[in-house]
Formats: sequence, C-alpha cells, structure tokens
Amino acid sequence: MKRRTFLKAASLSFMLPAARAFAQSDTSRPIRMIVPLPPGSSNDTATRIISAGLSNIIGQPIVVDNRTGAAGVIGSMEVVRAKPDGMTLMCGSLSPLATNMAFVKDMPYDPRKDFTAIAGSTLTNHVMVVSPNAPYKTFAEFLAFAKANPGKVSIGYSTSLVQLQIANIMKLAGVDLLAVPYKGAPQSVADVMGGVLTATMANPGPTIGMEKAGQLRVLGVTSLKRNSLTPDWPALSETLPGFDFPAWNAFVGPAGMDPALTKRLSDGIAQALKLPEVIQKLGHEATLPLIMNPAETKAYIESEVAKFVQLAKEANIKPE
Repeated sequence: MKRRTFLKAASLSFMLPAARAFAQSDTSRPIRMIVPLPPGSSNDTATRIISAGLSNIIGQPIVVDNRTGAAGVIGSMEVVRAKPDGMTLMCGSLSPLATNMAFVKDMPYDPRKDFTAIAGSTLTNHVMVVSPNAPYKTFAEFLAFAKANPGKVSIGYSTSLVQLQIANIMKLAGVDLLAVPYKGAPQSVADVMGGVLTATMANPGPTIGMEKAGQLRVLGVTSLKRNSLTPDWPALSETLPGFDFPAWNAFVGPAGMDPALTKRLSDGIAQALKLPEVIQKLGHEATLPLIMNPAETKAYIESEVAKFVQLAKEANIKPE
C-alpha cells in the first residue's frame, strides 16, 4: 500500500510541470502573437507562416497582431507588460531584440532580462535596392556616385539594424549618405520605385518579384556571403570586405514564464520549422529556419546585444 502511494505521488510530481504549463495556457483561447513591424515586412511574413504551422501542432489558435512604431519598442512593451501565461508572445526581429540597446535612448526594456527566450524563428538578410532607372548598376558604382554627390544620395531605413548598416557603409566606404527614417520597409521601397528615395534596404521575398518585374534593381545583400536561396545577388561585402549584417527573428514571451510552458512552445516551433510546407514558404521569401531551444535563444540574444552595442560604439552612433 505504501509502495503504491509512493509511486502515485512520484507520478503526480513528474506530471506537475506539464500540468502547470497547460493550466497557464488555455488552449481554447487564441495566443496573441505580437509582430513589432508592419504587415509586409519579412518579420511579419515569417511569423504568419510559422504561426500557422505551430497552431496546428499545439492545437491552439494564434492571432498575429501588428503593433508597430518606435523601432519595435511599442510592440515589445505590449509583451513586457503582459502576464507570463503564454497567451501573449512576440516574434521579434533583430532590432527590438538586440540593436535597440545601442540606438534607443532611455530604453524602457532590456531584451536580456524582460523577456523569456522561447525559440529561434528565421535567418535571412536585407537587400539593397535602387530604381531600375538609376545611373549605377553595381554597388561599387553606387558608392562612386555617392562620393561625387556627398549628402545628396538618400537611403531609407525603418529599423535600428538598417540604420547601423547605413552607418557602416558610410564608415567603410567613406561616403556621406542622407539617411531617411521610415515606419516600415514597404513604404521606403515604394518611394524608391516612385523616385522619391534613392535607395533602401528591402526584404528579400518581395524583392524577388519586383526585380523580375523590372520595378527594382538589386545592388546586393547584407550578409557576409551570398544567400543560397538568391545566389545571383552579390553580397555587399564583395565590394566592402567584412560587411556582415544578417537579419534574424526569434520568439519571446514576458519574463517569468513557466519553464514547462516555454518548452512546450519551443518544441512546437521547432516542429513547425521542420514542416515541408513551412520550409517551402520561407524559401519563397529567401529565408531559412533558425531552430534554437530556449537556452540557445537566450544566449544568442545576449551575444547579439553585446555585438551591436560594440559596433555602434565603433561607428560613433549615440542612442537617440
């Protein structure tokens, strides 16, 4: 009798973490998935693709909620203030999860402390684009044009990551570009096509179709090496050695989430990222799955914060 009681107690103690995880997250209610960038951004597209797969895996609805503004700070604070019950999560880009620490003055949150790291999401790059009618066809020619026209060549940015990319281009190439802030990449791309803006960093997925349609000219990608999914596009580093600014997304929740709940979500995201239809859809966006568990995601965010704070200091960029 005592042995049966002991076994029953042991069994219950083993099941408690999982029970708490499901109790905290009512699977009949939809998870609110914050996207801190606008619809049409690579962050938004990837989140919707993965969330559809994750929803089927965990048997719970997921509603994507775009909360844009202030380089991702507005959306991020929605998560920071939420209950740690797994009902409010965020798929954040590199800017709100790392580079904002170097760019935003009086940051209202610290991504290393105020979030629960859950899982990786995607890895890609930005694409530098100009009008197809521009007088330059390569990045080297663009830089020569910018040197001949200091302060007159405009380039749009909508995240702190792109702002840092522009600062590094100016530093490495010795050019003076006119950086113009935008609320999102789609608006800056539209202004490039309309002749209002000289250049911008675009998301790779939509750029593929726009280039084929003759609406944009691609000068290069921001990763150190060419993206295997768009091998015809050169890397900007082929002209500016060492230039390396890949773009990534990761899933986080409010600080203090139950580890069992976090693991349930992380395992589900990893499964979603391995689904053939998810891989295929991400591939159409020139985007690769980035599979990381909670510990790996936390370490990755911490290392990226340190890296970009240092890069900002080297580029003499002050928080604004």
